[in-house]
Amino acid sequence: MSLTFSLLAAAEQAGAAAAEGAEEHHKSEVPFFVAGLLLAVFAIAISVFGFKRPDFPATASAARGVMAAGSLLVAMAIGTAVYVAL
Repeated sequence: MSLTFSLLAAAEQAGAAAAEGAEEHHKSEVPFFVAGLLLAVFAIAISVFGFKRPDFPATASAARGVMAAGSLLVAMAIGTAVYVAL
């Protein structure tokens, strides 16, 4: 919870510093859109495989791999959102 408050405080400070500057640079939002698109495609693919194959993923290690891939994609989407916002 304190990490969230720290990130919010840092974002507010960065926003105040940007407002004080004479020229504000706009970061491209393309990385966020790419990460979001990859996450959405992954979610759809997992849904399709889950409906077609009730035993998907077949092994415990495959389940861990799917969860790791999903976690990585979510982290990428959050990271690129923070990058674009700051």
